[in-house]
Amino acid sequence: MTKLFTCLLTVALLALASSLASAHDPSSLQDFCVAVNNSNSAVFVNGKFCKDPKLTTANDFFLPGLDVPRSTSNQVGSNVTLINVDKFPGLNTLGIALARVDYAPYGLNPPHIHPRATEIQTVIEGTLLVGFVTSNPDNRFITKVLNKGDVFVFPMGLIHFQFNIGETNALAFSSLSSQNPGVITIANATFGSNPPINPDVLAKAFQLDKSVVNYLQQKFSVQ
Repeated sequence: MTKLFTCLLTVALLALASSLASAHDPSSLQDFCVAVNNSNSAVFVNGKFCKDPKLTTANDFFLPGLDVPRSTSNQVGSNVTLINVDKFPGLNTLGIALARVDYAPYGLNPPHIHPRATEIQTVIEGTLLVGFVTSNPDNRFITKVLNKGDVFVFPMGLIHFQFNIGETNALAFSSLSSQNPGVITIANATFGSNPPINPDVLAKAFQLDKSVVNYLQQKFSVQ
């Protein structure tokens, strides 16, 4: 019985280790895998077909244009330009992505999570109030005011935000530890889901009047 228990425990631990290992982008077994849509003479790796390495050029690893400011004339006053594998095929299997974030005065990158990536952000211009919240049960709010040249890291899967507290435009660049980090904006996902979450569920979860929930669902469903 003891031997059987030891064997079952070993199997369980190996399964747990395997699931933890697969929580990040898989490690590449080749120098690169430039993504292509044509499967005729390609190898399928990590969700994309790979271009024949002998046919790659410098342009496969090059992307211009991140010096151009983006429009922040929207409700939150920010604009995130994400450069992931879908926009930059040379990122395939490399486990990284990049984002330019423009902020209007008092612009906000609303609370959100990246389900598949840790984010490290560098402030290029302006002053940002940033923060993230740790997981249950502590839910600690860790926050900092960042100025030009400051760097801050947001751990994978935790709710975080950036808020321009200055009277001028701000700019930051973020690196993310996945070629496709994903993003879930908390308010949009909660109140703007399609189809909508049952208002009774949200009213009880957030301890809100059902009429408030209905208003929020209408507001976010049109965005």
